[in-house]
Amino acid sequence: MNLSDFSHVPVIDVVPLVNRKAQRIQTAEQIGRACRECGFFYVVGHGIDEHLFAQLEAHSRQFFAQREAVKMQIAMAQGGRAWRGYFPVGNELTSGKPDRKEGIYFGTELPADHPAVLARKPLHGPNLFPEIPGFRETVLRYLESLTELGHVLMSGIALGLGLNEHYFQDRYTGAPLILFRIFNYPYVKIAETADIPWGVGEHTDYGLLTILRQDDTGGLQVKSRSGWVDAQPIPGSFVCNIGDMLDRLTRGIYRSTPHRVINTSQRDRVSFPFFFDPNFDAQIQPIEGLEDHTLAEGIPGRWDNANVHDFSGTYGDYLLNKVSKVFPELRNNVL
Repeated sequence: MNLSDFSHVPVIDVVPLVNRKAQRIQTAEQIGRACRECGFFYVVGHGIDEHLFAQLEAHSRQFFAQREAVKMQIAMAQGGRAWRGYFPVGNELTSGKPDRKEGIYFGTELPADHPAVLARKPLHGPNLFPEIPGFRETVLRYLESLTELGHVLMSGIALGLGLNEHYFQDRYTGAPLILFRIFNYPYVKIAETADIPWGVGEHTDYGLLTILRQDDTGGLQVKSRSGWVDAQPIPGSFVCNIGDMLDRLTRGIYRSTPHRVINTSQRDRVSFPFFFDPNFDAQIQPIEGLEDHTLAEGIPGRWDNANVHDFSGTYGDYLLNKVSKVFPELRNNVL
């Protein structure tokens, strides 16, 4: 994998995109440059209510502070094919190794009589919520707000590629697959283990765009050609990164950059990755007219030695293949 060499993650003010100002082309060009150079960028000026995030963080810390037996009342096994609910520390794997994190999986809230639910389509269905007052309402408001932001940012990515701003929405994200996670990375002393206790090891994301809100703890690192770059928390910002499908769509012009997380602080770290992905049934085809940058994609160096440009099928096919490796036991019982 041909990594770029960068020393920091750029910060982009997206007010022109959010408010559809004339300067949105310049903003889109900044996003395009960030996607080419490192695959990561911060966004500020996004308009998301800070009070909403404060509520979300407070509810999340309240949930993770409970006994595991209480948290397991919404265990993922109860979510069935919707793949929703709680998992304890060590139950999620990255490259076959257990992560040092616990978390809750959410997605677009669908009623039992929704056609996708009736068809038993994986990753579609109702969420599982803990019995914490305000938790459900806060998560659903956050999902709605971030979905709107996802459409705005994808319009900027389209403009940065010289495409119509509705390119992705017309083809892939008219009904996006929304996956939202709340993760807790427990504090652990490095000396307590012989191995570095990675919260999550080196990986890339699967879909189009990840919009991450992190607390003020730090610990996210992005892989550059010359080493790992810290993506330190910036108050009021989101950290965005492109995923494998945008890498595929752009013929490798935009790279899904590897990243990892370690918590070396003196307290638990919470983070909130929101995945804005193509429709589950979408066939992901490279954008016509773009120069092919995929020739070096399959060489050793990518974290999994995989080639995201060498598969056929829908995004759902790609995603289920990946997710089933993250939760192999759940895969055997559910899918």
